[in-house]
Amino acid sequence: MFGKIDKHDGVPAYIQIMNIVKREIMLGRLENGDQLPPVREMAAMFGVNMNTVIRSLERLQFEGLVEAEHGVGYFVKTAHSINREVMKTISETVGELKKNGIDLQMAKVLLEEVWKND
Repeated sequence: MFGKIDKHDGVPAYIQIMNIVKREIMLGRLENGDQLPPVREMAAMFGVNMNTVIRSLERLQFEGLVEAEHGVGYFVKTAHSINREVMKTISETVGELKKNGIDLQMAKVLLEEVWKND
């Protein structure tokens, strides 16, 4: 269901987990009302401490993407979906960047530059 975290990425694990959950929501794989796996299961899935997962889920709750039901678990509160055409365009663009030898860091720099000037 979820992707993996990269412990050598430099991005804290709790942020990577947040980004994974956000991606699943944006892609429509997690929908409004869906229950997330239990904290213990997510910790095992990502190979992190349960407190790391809790930190991620609390931040997602603060952002309004999930809600906690005491004694029950965490649920997707709102589902955002990205138009499939937009995802296709992003995928094609990433393919072009990779084909031209542009790594993720440079792609981020380029995106930020275009974003500021558009």
